[in-house]
Amino acid sequence: MIHNLIWDVDGTLFDTYPAIVSAFSQALYSFGASAPDSEVEALARVSLSLCTEKLSRRFQLDEDRLGRVFAELYRAIPKAEQPPFEGTRAVCEAILAAGGVNTIVTHRGSASTKELLSTHGMTHLFVDIVAADEGYPKKPDPAAFLVVIERQKLNRAETAAVGDREIDIQAGKAAGLRTYLFSFRPAKTEADLVFHDYAELLKLLKETS
Repeated sequence: MIHNLIWDVDGTLFDTYPAIVSAFSQALYSFGASAPDSEVEALARVSLSLCTEKLSRRFQLDEDRLGRVFAELYRAIPKAEQPPFEGTRAVCEAILAAGGVNTIVTHRGSASTKELLSTHGMTHLFVDIVAADEGYPKKPDPAAFLVVIERQKLNRAETAAVGDREIDIQAGKAAGLRTYLFSFRPAKTEADLVFHDYAELLKLLKETS
């Protein structure tokens, strides 16, 4: 029986990758370079630092400069243009209605995470955020999950990790949680549920509550 969810942000709660890819593409263009959107997105889904590193190496660009230009361009994209995925709000509300809590573990910074939540009226749905600013090892290391489990006194047997990447699932498993993968792509790491629509997750939660 799952009462609590630990959410990833980018590509899970919010559809941010179109904006991220656009900012990287604009940054590359400013240096006279270009790469297919699919390639940029695949790298960015691993991490923004990896994407910056790989692209700068490929096009022989200064990595710090590319990172700065990307960051400036991405910050300029309104958070209103990076909406929550359809159904995420209903899932969060169902968790609260059942007496559970929603928390976040993300590689994104705390300020931009809070800005996304505030822009879309979702701040009240979450009790805790462990963001990149706190300095814990990144997923698939489970450290940040263990922190939020301890801070919120979560029962592992009643808690699941929700993410769109294999590293989210790997970190959740390492923390002793059930895992729900939001993905349209095949995955090597087996999750307890692979779903393509949040209505599927909402149905599962209601059936097992």
